[in-house]
Amino acid sequence: MAKSEEPVTIKKYANRRLYNTGTSTYVTLEDLAALVKAGEDFVVYDAKTGEDITRSVLTQIIFEQENKEGQNLLPITFLRQLIRFYGDSMQMLVPRFLEASIESLTREQEKFREHMAQAFGGSPFGALEDQVRRNMEMFERAFTMFTPFARREGQAAEPEKPAGGSEGGSGASGGGAEIDDLKRQMEEMQRRLDRLGGKEGGSKS
Repeated sequence: MAKSEEPVTIKKYANRRLYNTGTSTYVTLEDLAALVKAGEDFVVYDAKTGEDITRSVLTQIIFEQENKEGQNLLPITFLRQLIRFYGDSMQMLVPRFLEASIESLTREQEKFREHMAQAFGGSPFGALEDQVRRNMEMFERAFTMFTPFARREGQAAEPEKPAGGSEGGSGASGGGAEIDDLKRQMEEMQRRLDRLGGKEGGSKS
């Protein structure tokens, strides 16, 4: 379906109802979330004052998504660090940094989807979630460069992970060899993606 060149105009009335002028229908925050996921752009205006309130409505959408069971994307440490920047001298740099970081995360996620689909011919959600988690950890580590206080908290909050990922392999029997082989393929694919993206080239392990 072809997307419109101009963003859809949404009007918010005093009774908090949202009106989509493109479809001439009332919509909910869930409907607007679906538009965002479909790649549709929209702007929201206060029907009475004409003020652009797109930012606050998008924030409300995130709030609703975060309150859904199992939908949490924003780590506690990240939220605390973000709050610290309000009113800080570095506040002007944060939006541009976040935009660049989320664009980088999106590119890596898409590349990972493509490589995993080619390698396994399917959609391994567990591996994808692990890669997204790793990307978010990189995002948080980069974010703490702005403030020396956040780094200490981030390190305390981050649980230690066993090195090597060989846990459970020693006592396995029967299908253990197949599982180990799958793990090796996954690790190799991770290494290929890291080399391709070059995002972790400067990190120390």
